[in-house]
Amino acid sequence: MQQISDRISWLRENESLEEAARAVLKHLGELKRPYLTAVEEKLLGLIERRN
Repeated sequence: MQQISDRISWLRENESLEEAARAVLKHLGELKRPYLTAVEEKLLGLIERRN
């Protein structure tokens, strides 16, 4: 499984992301735990699919 930080970093490099998606990625990147909740995982997955 790809590390959360790798997934977020890869997405943040996309200059065409909307501001809302950037805000979600910023929040997820600041989490102090090594896992995502179900809702957080769904949000990240949605951003990945839309990219």
